[in-house]
Amino acid sequence: MGIFGKTVGFIKDRLSKTRQKIASSLSAVLTLGRRIDEDLLDELEEVLISDDIGVETTEMLITELREAYRKKEIEKSDDIIPFLKEHMKAYWPEQDRQLRHAASGPTVILVAGTNGSGKTTSIAKLAYTLSKNDKKVIVAACDTFRAAAVEQLTVWSERIGVQIVKHKMGADPAAVAYDAVEAALARGADYLILDTAGRLHTQKHLMAELTKIRNVITKRIPDSPHEVLLVVDATTGQNAVMQAKTFTAAIDVTGIFLAKLDGTARGGIVIAIKDQLDIPVKFVGLGETPEDIAEFDPAEFVEALFA
Repeated sequence: MGIFGKTVGFIKDRLSKTRQKIASSLSAVLTLGRRIDEDLLDELEEVLISDDIGVETTEMLITELREAYRKKEIEKSDDIIPFLKEHMKAYWPEQDRQLRHAASGPTVILVAGTNGSGKTTSIAKLAYTLSKNDKKVIVAACDTFRAAAVEQLTVWSERIGVQIVKHKMGADPAAVAYDAVEAALARGADYLILDTAGRLHTQKHLMAELTKIRNVITKRIPDSPHEVLLVVDATTGQNAVMQAKTFTAAIDVTGIFLAKLDGTARGGIVIAIKDQLDIPVKFVGLGETPEDIAEFDPAEFVEALFA
């Protein structure tokens, strides 16, 4: 586990809403000593899908449960949760969920996401943790369409003690990005984190602006951005998957930061994202303070989900 790591106990506490909902749903189906049959499996399938576990994963789980029952590897409802935990952990591929780093010079992280996704707060969490690990961090306020966005990032930068590069409201976002790259190079920064407009994924001209920012960064530092994080609001459920698909069409998203995971009763969306996207969830937001960030670990997530 890296510098963003949190204990299973911490994650378990922050996933209380999701865990309570799943526990309530499962307890209605998996009554003590109930024998496994087709009715039970059908009910279980409905529960898992309703909790945003994902259709594909649910179908695989039910198929494997049915096969295990046929082979008499499991017999009663009491056996199901341990079975689910073991098999769900195995579904995540061996993806690189660590934060990428530049071979030399500043590591450039481009952060995208829709309005209200928790993007600015997520940037603050990322910058705070890096700075607390003796890294020099600069943030760039490239969301120049809203004065509040620049102000919010400024407040956060002052609060967590990192430098910020910003222009006036209405300035060219790509110009801010260029100046930020120059500042990062000149000041010997370890990380440059660029905030971008909280654009709606349906607005093509704003998606084009995001592509323009990326091109400006790449021109000055050829192998950048080294990481492109998409901040997704966990409380939006299946709409989060649609957002991720559309953003990926505009830029090469390398990882997902799943924000507000503590605030949803449908945290199974993490698994749905795994089902439908070949993009690793790298970070999860688990609260409102700068410290409330964790690297996503599938095994720990499953343990916390079913604790």
